[in-house]
Amino acid sequence: MSRRRGQGEGTIIQRPDGRWAAAVSLGNGRRKWFYGKTHREVRDKLTGALRAHQQGLPLAGERQKVDAFLARWLDEVARPKVRPSTFRSYESLVRIHIAPALGHVPLAKLTPQDVNALLSQKLVGGLSPRRVQLIRIVLHMALKQATRWGLLPRNVAGLVDSPKVERREVQPLNPDEARAFLASVAGDRLEAVYFVALALGLRQGEALGLRWADVDLESGSAVVTASLQRIAGKLERVATKTKQSRRTAALPSIVIDALRRHRVRQMQERLVAGSRWVETGLVFTTTRGTPIDGRSVYRRFQAALARAGLRRVRFHDLRHSFASLLIAQGIHPKVLQASLGHATIGVTMDTYGHLFADAQRDAATKMNAVFAGPSGR
Repeated sequence: MSRRRGQGEGTIIQRPDGRWAAAVSLGNGRRKWFYGKTHREVRDKLTGALRAHQQGLPLAGERQKVDAFLARWLDEVARPKVRPSTFRSYESLVRIHIAPALGHVPLAKLTPQDVNALLSQKLVGGLSPRRVQLIRIVLHMALKQATRWGLLPRNVAGLVDSPKVERREVQPLNPDEARAFLASVAGDRLEAVYFVALALGLRQGEALGLRWADVDLESGSAVVTASLQRIAGKLERVATKTKQSRRTAALPSIVIDALRRHRVRQMQERLVAGSRWVETGLVFTTTRGTPIDGRSVYRRFQAALARAGLRRVRFHDLRHSFASLLIAQGIHPKVLQASLGHATIGVTMDTYGHLFADAQRDAATKMNAVFAGPSGR
């Protein structure tokens, strides 16, 4: 039997065996058939195939190879939608890991076994589970688009288990370490960077992307709107990744004081640089006013830790320290989420849930003290 669709939508037929089928005309008498168990399944495949054909994309079965599809996906889908740093990560994973292993396989013939073999090969070869997990994530996103375009009947990457990744335990500075660190960097040219990261919880790129126009020292607030990133070899401000990342931070007095000292120091450097000064409006710059490379900040940060006699931690652990110090003060998870600019409360709890558990145990102890009364019984 057949089922007539609306004008311009073509015809879908039901085969004698009960399955549904639809075809796309490729010209010169050629047609591409799609099959499914239900009318809706075939209709969705046909819609995707017609869209892909109108865009000039080859349909499944036309000998398109995985590497050709991935190249087009990167250029036409990923690049316009994601941040430059994210795109570079996608492109690197495709170029170095996915395309060399699967690029020669016809897209329509790609199987879960092919994907599983790729992941297993990378794990055996010594790649970290997290890196292998990212390979699967990127391939899954690409193949998801292929199914939308009608190039594949299913996303085979979704049928393969992702390697288990043990979450890295955050290593925040405790209150004594945090105080010792800030005391040790007093007078350092970049002291305000450390204050901003530790007392506001800004990511390194967010701190280095701050402009004086974003900071109001009188009202004690700073607006986080962008992050400093290296794009094509050049440091540029890029809009924050999510709506939640664009946020206003209240400045503690210690941060206001540090920024005021920093502004005076920067004005002095501007006078010394004279005509060599490059005006960028950034809060944190080189001695000539240009953006600061995050790698340079990291090296100076490690040297500062060593001078203070503190253990080696990542610069990003200053952000974790900010979170742990607030949690110890009884901050609500939703407030912490907003302060950190997390997209969801789930991200906050996945990262710091164990610290909240410690805070809850401390609250239970304090509650016991309340009901025990003055006698302590």
